[in-house]
Amino acid sequence: MDTAYSRRQLYPPIRPYRASRLDVGDGHELYLEECGRADGLPVIALHGGPGGGISPALRRFFDPARYRIILFDQRGCGRSTPHGELNANTTAHLVSDIERIRTALGIDKAVIFGGSWGATLAVAYAREHADHCLGLILRGVFLCRQLELDWFYRNGANMLFPDAWDRLTGSLSATEREDVVKAYYERLLEPDITRRRPDALAWSRWESALISLAGQPDAPLADPMRADALARMETHYFAHKGFLEHDGALLDSTPRFKHLPGIIVQGRYDVVTPPQTAWSLAREWPRARLRMIPDAGHAAGEPGIVDGLVRATDSFADQFGG
Repeated sequence: MDTAYSRRQLYPPIRPYRASRLDVGDGHELYLEECGRADGLPVIALHGGPGGGISPALRRFFDPARYRIILFDQRGCGRSTPHGELNANTTAHLVSDIERIRTALGIDKAVIFGGSWGATLAVAYAREHADHCLGLILRGVFLCRQLELDWFYRNGANMLFPDAWDRLTGSLSATEREDVVKAYYERLLEPDITRRRPDALAWSRWESALISLAGQPDAPLADPMRADALARMETHYFAHKGFLEHDGALLDSTPRFKHLPGIIVQGRYDVVTPPQTAWSLAREWPRARLRMIPDAGHAAGEPGIVDGLVRATDSFADQFGG
C-alpha cells in the first residue's frame, strides 16, 4: 500500500503523569488520570458502556506530545467507587461530573472524545456546555433512542446473530423475552454480586459477540468485575431510556452545539450502533464530518477505526494549536 494512504496506528503506550480521585457527591468518588503533556491541548475522553471503564488503550488515540489527556471511570465502574452503584447514577449526574472535572482541573475549553455510550455522553455534555467545548470527536454513535435499543435488544441484530441471541435469552422465561432489557435489569438488581454473575456475564457476552467485524471478544469478559459493572449500568440506563426527557432528545438538541466542529468515525458494518444514527446526526450538524469506515464494525480497536480516530485527533491538534 502506498505510504500516503497507510493506516495510522495508535500512539505508543504511556503512563499517567497524575492519578487522583474526585469526590462528586452522592457517595460517589471518581478515579481520574491525566496523561501526555500537562500544558497540552485538553481532551476529555469518555469511555463506553455505560459501565465499561477506561483502559490503557484509550490513552493512545492522542499524540502525548500535543495533548493533555484526561480520562476517568464513570460512576459505579472501573476504579470509581462504590462499584456497581446505581443510586444517583443518571445521564445528568455524568454530565455534571464532566463539568466538575473540567472545573477542578482549571480547563476553560476541551475537545470531547467519546465512542458508543461515550458518544452519547459527549453529545449530552455538549448540548448543556457547548461554551466549554472546542469540538467533538465521536465513534460508533449511539443516541439512546428507542429504535436503537429495539434494534439491539428486541428485533434487529438477533436476525444476524441468532446463536448469540439464543445464548442471551436462553435462560429467560417466555414473559421475560418480551422485554429483554427489563428482564435483565430486574435480575441484575440482585444485591449479591456472586448470585448475579451468571446474568452479568450472559448480558456482556451478547455485546462482545457482535462488537467486532473480526468476531473478537471484548475486554469485559476477561474481568468479571468489569462485566458486572457493564451489565448493571447498561440495563439501568437502558431500562430508563437513558434518563432523557423524551425519545430522540439528544438528536433534537443538535442546534445547541451545531456551531462546534465535529468528526464522526463510523464503521459501515457496525451492528451494535448502526450507521443510520451517525448519518442522522451528521445531517443535523453542518460542521460535522462523517467518515464511514468501509471495513469496520463497532470496536474502537479495529484498524480502520483506529486510523480514523487518530487522524481526527491529529486534525484537531492542528486546528486548535496542540
